[in-house]
Amino acid sequence: MSGWGDLFSFPMLPSWVPGAAAGIVSLHLIQKLLFPYFWADLRYLLKVLIYGLRVEMYRLQGRIVTVLEKFVKLAEKQPHKPFLIYEGKVHTYRDVDRRSNRVAQAFLHHGALKKGDTVALLMSNEPDFIHVWFGLAKLGCVVAFLNFNVRSRSLLHCVSSCEPKILIVGADLLGTLEEILPNLQNDVSVWIMTKDSTFPSVHTLLDKIEAASEDPVPVNRRSANNLKSSVLYIFTSGTTGLPKAAVISHMQVLKGAAGLWAFGATAEDIIYITLPLYHSAASLLGIGGCIELGATCVLKKKFSASQFWSDCKKYNVTVIQYIGELCRYLCSQPVKEGEKNHKVRLAVGNGVRNDVWREFLDRFGAVKICEFYGATEGNICFMNHTGKIGSVGRTNFFYKLFFPFDLIKYDFQKDEPIRNKHGWCEKVKKGEAGLLISKVNAKNPFFGYAGNKRHTEKKLLCEVFKKGDLYFNTGDLMVQDHENFLYFWDRTGDTFRWKGENVATTEVSDVIVMLDFIQEANVYGVSVPDHEGKAGMASLILKQNASLDLEKMYKQVVTYLPSYACPLFLRVQDKMEMTGTFKQQKFRLVDEAFNPSTITDPLYFLDNSKKAYVLLTKEVHEMILSGKMKL
Repeated sequence: MSGWGDLFSFPMLPSWVPGAAAGIVSLHLIQKLLFPYFWADLRYLLKVLIYGLRVEMYRLQGRIVTVLEKFVKLAEKQPHKPFLIYEGKVHTYRDVDRRSNRVAQAFLHHGALKKGDTVALLMSNEPDFIHVWFGLAKLGCVVAFLNFNVRSRSLLHCVSSCEPKILIVGADLLGTLEEILPNLQNDVSVWIMTKDSTFPSVHTLLDKIEAASEDPVPVNRRSANNLKSSVLYIFTSGTTGLPKAAVISHMQVLKGAAGLWAFGATAEDIIYITLPLYHSAASLLGIGGCIELGATCVLKKKFSASQFWSDCKKYNVTVIQYIGELCRYLCSQPVKEGEKNHKVRLAVGNGVRNDVWREFLDRFGAVKICEFYGATEGNICFMNHTGKIGSVGRTNFFYKLFFPFDLIKYDFQKDEPIRNKHGWCEKVKKGEAGLLISKVNAKNPFFGYAGNKRHTEKKLLCEVFKKGDLYFNTGDLMVQDHENFLYFWDRTGDTFRWKGENVATTEVSDVIVMLDFIQEANVYGVSVPDHEGKAGMASLILKQNASLDLEKMYKQVVTYLPSYACPLFLRVQDKMEMTGTFKQQKFRLVDEAFNPSTITDPLYFLDNSKKAYVLLTKEVHEMILSGKMKL
């Protein structure tokens, strides 16, 4: 009779199996303990490699596949899928393709544009921004995106620096055009998005678009010979001076467009864009990202904190774009019921503070914050693919192999990298702040700026670690921790960031010293509690026997500066402090900020509700710190 043991006998496992199993478990535990981000890093690195290999494969096949080519193919493949939703109206892939064909046809017959010509675009967020952009791209033109917040002299500088054949202005920006028209170069042909014009020598475009054919223009007009050829100019304030036209190549557009895909967005996603389209985040990452995915975009004329979540619910938005200020504005809104009742799963952007990041997640639910770092004109990008709060991204041995960069020691007083006795720069230790520099080579080129070679040369560092090497100077100070996470620390030079925009201190100073009672102006950024970036402050030296005219001061800054660049605080001093190299001393002023309890100099505050500069009293100071006074 068989025993129970015979009935339920199991085959004996080989003696090595338990040992192997124990080894695998041990390796897993060691990996979790010593390399906790191994798999996340590997997945991200594979995505980067796959995308790079795909582009390289096209090149070897003799095909130059641009983002525009991808869009045209999508218009054929999914013509009825919504590409843009604007103020409730749906524009399908076919709709956008056909209207952009009309734009191309209109300029083909009326504009006398040649392949490679530059056209400047001064338009706010609307579907016709994209139609005009794509239509011009189909003609092989380089399109320069102008910041519609920039006014007067700065705007004229932007137009002249990119040397356009044509300037196109949106119907809602004719007031801005009126300011610059008398001083605009005669060789720039001006077109406005209306059917009739009261301006002399200004062409209308809307009537010509509506009368034009929907047929595509010849493909050879848009075909690119090289992914390194220029396709856009996007303006950046850089580290000093007036805005500069960063040269954007087809390759940079492709890289920007891959961002949403790299963070895990898909063709089924609906992306909400509230950032201005002249900004690379909205145009390259947002619109370009939609095309890369074949997804749908909800475009907003202007960001509205009060309408943000209702729009997300209305349009079933799944991916949002942000800058740090945007997240803070949303967190500052009154709490409402059902704030987590939405479909948003990814938030992609940069500049969000740690406390705002945490508050955003607590309040609005399980949204994955996808923070990234990248300068418009730069050749380096970091992406926080792990969701580590506060970090702009992660690096490792393999990432540095493909995208070589370093953090080097920086002299804050002299405002330049520190070099040792042999003349070489030195790397900082982990946990120390250093200047981020990125190696310039064939795989990671720097295309520079249009209109001025000197600006391009100023952004490059030569002979950094050895003879002949060349690095792009980002102008940003970063910290790399012991887990290889990277954190943005501060900006160098004469630039600070406010309301998501770079403010060039020299530009603000130049506007202020135009006043007949100002001898000198020293502009810098100061921290304000619970606000992203730094608010503008100007230390002023008055001319002898002159007095401060606050009314003229207010009128001057609001007329000639974008709203985000107007100094919020003024400080009147008897003499200007200088550094040993005869530069304006800012460090002590930044530290002292705008506290009337510790500063004996007269202080003033830009009160937007009164549309005037007012005396900064202790009471006003308290209201600013407590958040009762809106900045």
